[in-house]
Amino acid sequence: MVGSSHKNKAAGTGKGPRSELSTLDFGAAGGDVVRALAECADKIEVQEGGDAFAGVAEDAAVLYANGQNDLAAQVLAEFVDGLTPGQGEPLWLMLIDLYKLTGKRAEFDERVIAYARSFEKSPPPWDVIDKPAAGAAPAAPAVALGTALTEQVAKQFERVREAARKSGAVRIDLSRLRSADEAGCALLRTLIADLKAASVNIRLAGAGTVANMLRGQVLAGRRENQQMWLLLLDMLQQTDDIERFEEVALDYAITFEESPPSWEPAAVAELASTTAELVSAVQMDDGFALEGEILGANAEPVRKLAAFAAERSRVDVDCARLRRIDFVCAGSLFNVLAQLQGQGKLIVLKDVNAMVAALLRVMGVDQVARLQLRT
Repeated sequence: MVGSSHKNKAAGTGKGPRSELSTLDFGAAGGDVVRALAECADKIEVQEGGDAFAGVAEDAAVLYANGQNDLAAQVLAEFVDGLTPGQGEPLWLMLIDLYKLTGKRAEFDERVIAYARSFEKSPPPWDVIDKPAAGAAPAAPAVALGTALTEQVAKQFERVREAARKSGAVRIDLSRLRSADEAGCALLRTLIADLKAASVNIRLAGAGTVANMLRGQVLAGRRENQQMWLLLLDMLQQTDDIERFEEVALDYAITFEESPPSWEPAAVAELASTTAELVSAVQMDDGFALEGEILGANAEPVRKLAAFAAERSRVDVDCARLRRIDFVCAGSLFNVLAQLQGQGKLIVLKDVNAMVAALLRVMGVDQVARLQLRT
């Protein structure tokens, strides 16, 4: 059984932020993260019943985060079946929530009868944890580039191209870029051109950042890096900076002895620009919610939370419809919440289901925010 690997681990003691977690690479593959977690599992706080309980909760949370629903249920069921009456209620509730999340009504009905007998109280009702509203348009796929725009992004762009064509929309965040080369600039220009030709709705964030970075890498009169020049002109159009565009266009014409691209205001409408626009769209909301499944590269909800909290001292986050979060996004959430805590802000994650809450505790999120479980 998976949980047995943790039965002899010592319980954690401190209540402060978990420094061990800060060393984990949350962008690593799932297996790497699991191994890293195993190395620091003896530091994880035990909520009830000693290290065996904590180990099983951790194992089940890890499995569920990785999409291994049946194995997570097996781990929990085998463990609670061996407990004496009245023991391990948090693990019982994890198992019951897992049956709700996976729509297993028969297993739920059987388990809540056993729960009522064990704890001599009414069990949780069958109220399926909500999915996003039916008919709602799915969120556009999002991609956030790293710090360097080079030929290494080619495979990433192929995945973006495929996902964007299927959904008809895409969001590309360029705000972290700090360097670029000719090959990378050509790849980005080709990606945007291909998506526009396929009538994909593109939202581009960070165009101004890229324009400022590229302006320092091109030199008038030096006939090189033509794709870099052209990307610079593209980005200036997205920021609607016609004065700088005309200045760079003149330098381009002198350097390459050919006509520069013409100013096309319509391109700005097609590529809804700037990170500020995306942030304001979030800040106009009366509240904030995390919902559905937040997985892998889909870190946009975490970035939106950071933007939403920027001018607030407290944020209550509705997690009633948050079904699952994986290691990569949970790690990003921990990093954002740690920064917000350092700024004196209080973030309250409300109505978190038991399976997600268990993973958030493993990742140390309960040390940088307040968790309130779904009742």
